[in-house]
Amino acid sequence: MEVIHIYHTNDLHSHFEHWPRMQQFLEERRKWHQDAGEEFFLFDIGDHADRSHPLTEATKGKGNIELLNEAGFHAITIGNNEGITFPYDDLDQLYENRQFDVLLANLVYKDGQRPQWLKDHTIYETKNGVKLGVTGLTANYAYLYDLLGWQTHDPFDSLKQQISLLKEKADILILLSHLGIHDDERIGQEFPEIEVVIGGHTHHILHEGKMEGNTLLTCAGKYGMYIGHIQLTVDSASGRIVEKKAWLYDTNDLPPAENEEEKVNELYKMGKDILSSSVVALDCDDISKEDLAVMLCQAIQDWCHADCAFMNEGLILESLPSGQVTRYDLLKLCPHPINPAVVELSGAELKEVLVQTMDEKWKDLQIFGLGFRGKLMGKIVYSGIDVKKEKDYYHFYIHGQLIESARIYKLAIPDMFTFGRFFPSVFRAKHKQYYLPEFLRHLLEWRIGEIEKQSVN
Repeated sequence: MEVIHIYHTNDLHSHFEHWPRMQQFLEERRKWHQDAGEEFFLFDIGDHADRSHPLTEATKGKGNIELLNEAGFHAITIGNNEGITFPYDDLDQLYENRQFDVLLANLVYKDGQRPQWLKDHTIYETKNGVKLGVTGLTANYAYLYDLLGWQTHDPFDSLKQQISLLKEKADILILLSHLGIHDDERIGQEFPEIEVVIGGHTHHILHEGKMEGNTLLTCAGKYGMYIGHIQLTVDSASGRIVEKKAWLYDTNDLPPAENEEEKVNELYKMGKDILSSSVVALDCDDISKEDLAVMLCQAIQDWCHADCAFMNEGLILESLPSGQVTRYDLLKLCPHPINPAVVELSGAELKEVLVQTMDEKWKDLQIFGLGFRGKLMGKIVYSGIDVKKEKDYYHFYIHGQLIESARIYKLAIPDMFTFGRFFPSVFRAKHKQYYLPEFLRHLLEWRIGEIEKQSVN
């Protein structure tokens, strides 16, 4: 019999608060298992990088790769935060100094070729000759990847191909899945050849794993809250698994690393220092959060050449003091990896959506996910839209003209509204256009720069 230990992390999102103790724990476990003659593997399931953190933003994610290298990861797959929040060239260069395998079967260049830094699968062989075939899949945001210059494939089609390639070469098939719990469950139901799915994307917590048919599903939540551990007991002669089990370690319960707080602060400071060069001089009074929200909303409309725009005030987290404005300032006040988008709506649909935006509930609504890195939605602000209320009835005007029910309007919004079910007509809209790779803070930088140019002239 041979015992194989697999440790895993997922969806760190550049939350480095516990990273030093996580690395310390993994180093101890590596030595412990190796001293016992047992196999040790370490995998990350994507979304390790998040551009809301100064280190990730400043180094274009390469700071995250250094941390993965130092921790001795064997392989990773990529999540949507690596795949669709970095411009094409930044992603293509992100892993150039990697010391691990990047496994992903459903991403290629537009010409169909696989990047040199990427493998569709690999095979790890234990000391006793057991072969682990490991592949990776990521969520198929095909339209967004296409806008950035990449091509993605249906993950289930890609998985079928990988199983066909690996089943004769490997004893045990393992999937690094940044697809989410529902797709992982489907894989367990439809692909019994996969012994273990190590999951991510939906931030689910499986304290002891979950059996779906023959397949063990695992996941370790988000933000480094947990480290996952899978133990496989294998008959070395046949290569078959005799027992498989999983559990999680709460990182709050792990011993702190030496000088942990200083190490975490240093990662932040490294990024902040790089981002502290001035991008524009603000020759006016401080700009409040409320005024910044209006300014950004107008910038979204202008950038997208839309008829009108709205956004939630909660996207702006801080006011902006006068003087030199740095990339760090902009990151602090608008850290979200959210892009501008345009949806086409009929006037009737637009009026329906605008009535919904008037609801007082938005102001105090807590938002999770969808790229939002704040806490509360905040009230809705508008550009190009005027509202007049008579008793309980709203009249909406676009640039002074009453909205016509049959006319088609282009509405510019943060892309989070197209993914979430806040406004059903927006979510269902057939015509949506996303503007990548710029984030909202880049539009704010552009608008502040335009204002400064006008003041100089």
